Amino acid sequence: MKVIQSQYRTIAPYATKDGSQIREMMHPNVHGNQRQSLAEATVFPGERTLLHHHAITEELYHVTQGCGVMRLGDSTFSVGPGDTIAIPPGAPHNIHNTGSEPMKILCACSPAYSHNDTILLGE
Repeated sequence: MKVIQSQYRTIAPYATKDGSQIREMMHPNVHGNQRQSLAEATVFPGERTLLHHHAITEELYHVTQGCGVMRLGDSTFSVGPGDTIAIPPGAPHNIHNTGSEPMKILCACSPAYSHNDTILLGE
């Protein structure tokens, strides 16, 4: 079995389609794993991601730092460290950092994240 490992300090962040800053910690296109991806999103104080959905991807968000308000379908609710949210395929969602520190969110996607599967929606 081949060991697949990444190191946080070597991963450069980039801006993704929804407007968050992403560090792709594990992705098949980069690391050679097979079916899923794991990224850390950063949303800065006062900012929000663009409302969007994924046609085929299921996502899990796990908040590790900061606080904010999550919009998921017709629901809006507060989130903070330790909260994990399941986002089914097709569900409109975004997140707004309402705190004073950067919000950090681990994002697990299956199948792996793809810009092509991110559909931006009007507010």
